[in-house]
Amino acid sequence: MPIPVIDFSMLDGKDRATAMAEIANGCEEWGFFQLVNHGISLELLERVKHVTTECYKHERENNFFKSSTPVRLLNELIRSGSEGKIEDVDWEDVFLLADDNEWPPKTAGFKETMSEYRAELKKLAEKLMEIMDENLGIPKGHIKKAFNGGEGDKAFFGTKVSHYPPCPHPDRVTGLRAHTDAGGIILLFQDDEVGGLEILKDGKWTDVQPIPGSIVINTGDQIEVLSNGRYKSVWHRVQAMPNGTRRSIASFYNPSYNATIEPATELVEKEKKDLHFGYPKFVFGDYMSIYTEQKFLPKEPRFQAVRSAV
Repeated sequence: MPIPVIDFSMLDGKDRATAMAEIANGCEEWGFFQLVNHGISLELLERVKHVTTECYKHERENNFFKSSTPVRLLNELIRSGSEGKIEDVDWEDVFLLADDNEWPPKTAGFKETMSEYRAELKKLAEKLMEIMDENLGIPKGHIKKAFNGGEGDKAFFGTKVSHYPPCPHPDRVTGLRAHTDAGGIILLFQDDEVGGLEILKDGKWTDVQPIPGSIVINTGDQIEVLSNGRYKSVWHRVQAMPNGTRRSIASFYNPSYNATIEPATELVEKEKKDLHFGYPKFVFGDYMSIYTEQKFLPKEPRFQAVRSAV
């Protein structure tokens, strides 16, 4: 069962209502959908593929197989003859790009290309937030303002560059363990040849099919809260694969750590305002303190823990 694929360019024409409904369905019924014709040039995406692949090959691949924790633990498990599986690490090479951290220095064109790409992705995220506002029937700019803690540009926009190398024993370790995302809107440029990404839909794991040039969108825990549960953050994972290196570039538009998150007033029945249908009012930084310890555990206790901490 393929996840929804939406032609984002339809928003600018006579089929706008259809596109809006498809995005609403993607948010409400799936928590994941793919955008094509999203406005980011294929030429830029090809450059992103090139610089991230070159960075991994020349700056990171050797260290992953030589000294990384997942390789060491998997080798120890195989040597021991155990039938078990490594449960507490991921078969993943990963680093974060943000405005205030150091970027890989040796790959030609990396910083210029990824800076351009991140700027385009941030604009796309803000367009999607406005569409969500409209579909939810809340004031235009509500989600963006909530994430920024008011006016201004205080929200966090980060990009996680991951590679999942071929694994000699893919049944003994997970590429990335199942989890929901803590933040807001996640925009993923995934590998168009090597699969492995799966979402939990109706109790079954479903592949997120690779589509060249597409951007995969999913909603995080904070969108679930702001939408008062109408949009759900969805469990997803990456399987380790025996062949091919999977490239995965996930950008996320998250609230500022000081932002206060709660269900939008318009989405809470007047006579039940104090209940918030189980979703508390909290500061995002407090939620992240809990999430860091419980990322791979059910999300409902995280909401309860942050409620208790308020």
